[in-house]
Amino acid sequence: MRPNRILLSIALVVVALVIQVSVLARLHLPGAVPDLLLLTVLGLAMVYGHVGGALVGFGAGLLADLAPPADHAAGRYALVLCVIGYFAGLIKPENGRLKSATGPMAVVVAAAVGSTLLYAGVGALVGDTAARHVGLPGLLFSAALYDLLLAPFVVPAIMWLARRSDNDPLAETSPAAKAGDISSGWLSSGTGLRIGGQRGLGALKAKARTRSTRVGRIKGVKRL
Repeated sequence: MRPNRILLSIALVVVALVIQVSVLARLHLPGAVPDLLLLTVLGLAMVYGHVGGALVGFGAGLLADLAPPADHAAGRYALVLCVIGYFAGLIKPENGRLKSATGPMAVVVAAAVGSTLLYAGVGALVGDTAARHVGLPGLLFSAALYDLLLAPFVVPAIMWLARRSDNDPLAETSPAAKAGDISSGWLSSGTGLRIGGQRGLGALKAKARTRSTRVGRIKGVKRL
């Protein structure tokens, strides 16, 4: 990852973790706690891609494992967010622009449910059965509901900041532009003319004007 991405990811993850531990965790909502850290990882993963999403997820999860008042084994949430960040980064479009909000919202619901199940599954492997006492169905429903309600205010802002720090990656060559380049190259190979946007057309017009000027001069000589 580039240095600007690393610095922005660290800043956003630290801010999200502080807000989650000091504010959201103290709301005492029924069921799960709104996972602001998860939404931050999702927003960065949908801009940075699957590799960047996995790295950001692992770092954010490890920080959450070590930050108080964590009461679980270190590395547990790091594994969960690493997997979630990887799969969330797979939906990143080639041109960096999402066509609608349906995809990101579906990713938020899937990530909330998947992270809860994966966290409970890893906990069962290490002997932590807290999810059974809380009630897994209610935990899944509340996690998906809270994250879905919080996502419209968090994920777009995170994605905007990530793109801003990358100096507007949406300016990358779009598929339509690539198609235009391919078609112009195909025309140039078939006709023997060098076509490059308006350059080829301008060159043809210039040649036509030169020819007409020469013809006018010749006609003028004949008239004399």
